[in-house]
Order: sequence, then structure tokens, then C-alpha cells
Amino acid sequence: MKYVVPVLLALSMGVACNRTESKAAANQAPADAAAQPAAAPGAPAGQPGQPGQPGQPAAPPVKPVPAQLPTVVARVNGADIPAADLEKAVRNLEANAGQQVPAERRSEIYRGILDQLVEMRLLEQEAAARNIKATDAEINAGIDQMKKQAPNAEAFAKALASRKMTEADLRAEARQRLAVDKLLTAEVEPKAAVTEADIADFYKKNPQFFMQPESVRASHILLKADTPEAKAAAKTKAEDLLRQIKGGADFAALAKQHSNDGSAANGGDLGFFPRGQMVKPFEDAAFALKAGEVSGVVESEFGYHIIKSAEHRPARTVPLAEVSDRIAQALRQQKQQQLAQEFVQQLKAKAKVDVLM
Repeated sequence: MKYVVPVLLALSMGVACNRTESKAAANQAPADAAAQPAAAPGAPAGQPGQPGQPGQPAAPPVKPVPAQLPTVVARVNGADIPAADLEKAVRNLEANAGQQVPAERRSEIYRGILDQLVEMRLLEQEAAARNIKATDAEINAGIDQMKKQAPNAEAFAKALASRKMTEADLRAEARQRLAVDKLLTAEVEPKAAVTEADIADFYKKNPQFFMQPESVRASHILLKADTPEAKAAAKTKAEDLLRQIKGGADFAALAKQHSNDGSAANGGDLGFFPRGQMVKPFEDAAFALKAGEVSGVVESEFGYHIIKSAEHRPARTVPLAEVSDRIAQALRQQKQQQLAQEFVQQLKAKAKVDVLM
């Protein structure tokens, strides 16, 4: 279990994974709806005690952060947190976000980051007290992983430079963070077990997460057409391919050879998709097919499609057996996060923390 290394990767290298979800066009391969619950397991919205929910007291105003930071912004059990550490963490955040901290949120964000630095310092001190250390091999593996996530060596060096860090700085930071990760693993992992009863209870109490709409699994061949001339040629080619399919030609092989869609490499397979995810002409044709049937030539805004249905699945509740492992993983992560936060709060309760700004 890794608690800190993903944060280190994100803060140090700005590695981010963005996924834009939108109404899928017919030439986009959708995710298999059967492969996951309708929503990730988690605490229900509006759970009592959550800040910002109706009926909860408003958070007190944030104390303004001075324009000129003091040389030392906090002390944790007598150990300084320099302003330079806070400023570096802010630069990392800005690099990840691709924008500067908004002026109206400066105090809120600076104090939030400082709180994280205090917590990290407490964990580092506890790891040192227990003589928990990272090995050179573990540090090398972590640095190598970061380098692999960068497009090339030049991009890695540029990312470090943008954060005013050297590789030696990164190694020192990795040493601290990996030791903390070991500490949290030792403290939390044994207490984060999830039982079959936990899984069954979550499944029973949260049916909304496992409702799956009617869906079909289909493959297609797309011939794109952007101009009237291209449309005429694409339609003629689509009609020829359809004749070949009806004559016994292999659909997947023709898709790999002729389709202009990203799904071509998979023989045109789009996986399962519900209504409302594809453009209307494509959806209407796909949902009208029985398993194994092939459509005629279907025109959409993207060009001409030939669609083959593999399976038509009615609306259903996903069986527990299909989602048990994912529920277990989500519940385990939830427990780990809760236990880790409780552990940090215990360290804070017995620590002397002075915030100097």
C-alpha cells in the first residue's frame, strides 16, 4: 500500500492523468459498463458531520496570510518549517494545476498546504523515532518510476528545473516520503481488513451504485467522410464491405483493415454501451439488432458505419459476484485513509505545533 509516493510523484513531477468524459460519438470506444458499479463506493452524499452540508456550522474565516512570509512559517516539536518549503509546495501545486494560486484564495490555499507540511513533518519525526528508513534500492526504484513517467530525460530535467529542484533534492525528498509510507503501512495495514460481511452489507445498502441500464455490445466499421466527394466514395466502399460481410467475410478482419476508428485495432469492438452514449443514428441501429446481426450502411455525422451486434443486455442490477473485488478495494482504501488520518491526529494531539504566520 502506498500512501505518500503518489503524492510525491504528483507534486515533484506534475504527472497528471486527465480524462474528459462527454457524450460519446459513434467512433469512440466506450468503457464496458458492466466492468464497474454505477458510482464508486463511498460515503453517501449529505452524511451527517460532513462540513458544508445543510445544518452544519459554517467554517470560520481563514486568517490572512501576510504578503511577506516570515523566514520560518511553523515549528513542529521544535523543528522549523522554512518559508522556502511552503513556497516550494505552492509552486508544485501551481505547476500541477497549470495556473497560479488565485489571489482571493491565497490565504486558504497557503494555510491548507502548511497544514499538510505540518502533518508530513510529524510523520517524518515519528518514522525517525521508530528508526524506519528507506533503502537506496527503494529510492532508486521510485526515481526510476518518475523518470519513466516523463516523456524523456530532457522533460524530466525541465520538470525539476521548473520546481527549482535538483535530482539530489528529489532523492532526499523521496527518502523522507518513503520512510513515512513505510510508517503508515505498518500502522494502518493490519487494521484495514475488509470482510465478506462488509462487502455484502455495502452492496445491500447501496443498490443505486449497481443499477445498470439496458446496453448492447457491438462492433463497427467506420468510413469517415468530411466532404460531399468523400461521402460518395465512403458510401460506395461501405456498401462493398457490407456485401463482403454478407458473403461470409470476417467482420473483425475487415474492421482492422478498413475502419477509420480507433476501435479498428480491436476488430471494431466498442464494448458495452447504454442508450444516450452514441450519436442517435448509430444508437438506433445498434439497439435494433439482435445478437449476431449486422446492420445495413448507417450514416452519421462521422461518416458511414456497418454495425455488428454481439450481445443485447437488458437493464439489470450487477450481481455481487461481479463487483465484490472492487467493493473490497474501495472499502479497504476508505478504511486506510480514515485510519491514516486518525493516526496523524493522534500525533498532532501530543505534539507541540507553533504556526508563525
